[in-house]
Amino acid sequence: MMAKNLGLEREVIADKCNRGLQSVRMNYYPPCAQAEKVVGLSPHSDAGLLTLVLQVNHVQGLQIKRNGSWLPVKPVSGAFIVNIGDMFEVFTNGRYRSIEHRAIVDPKEERLSVAAFHLPNIHATIGPLKEMVAHEDDAYKTLDQESFMKLFYGTKLEGKSFLEQLKLN
Repeated sequence: MMAKNLGLEREVIADKCNRGLQSVRMNYYPPCAQAEKVVGLSPHSDAGLLTLVLQVNHVQGLQIKRNGSWLPVKPVSGAFIVNIGDMFEVFTNGRYRSIEHRAIVDPKEERLSVAAFHLPNIHATIGPLKEMVAHEDDAYKTLDQESFMKLFYGTKLEGKSFLEQLKLN
């Protein structure tokens, strides 16, 4: 559906995902009496294509940044949150934007979440899709996936600063 929304054939994006990588992370945020003094997970955007997040219990803690303000994402039982990742932003030359988010802790209750990260196959080239830049300039550098991930993991989680390193002009 995302490819169709961009005016692309399904295979343009799907082919990058054949034999793609997936990882799962379970997050436990214990209650903290001084919750206002700590951050559960620093503000960042995810490196991959898409991240599916399941907020396991009713405790709020996930926040997204919109128009410079942090907005809570209210847990809905059984619902997944779909985060666009940095690779998808690069593939679409910025038409889809990765979402900056963070996790905060609750002073009285524990919070649990499960995140499933989806990446293209290990041999994929990470750069604006040629179909996206047929009539516009590339906004991002093109890297092999290994270089992309080394750069991502070598960068401090600090908002969307990682993507700034990939921007051209």
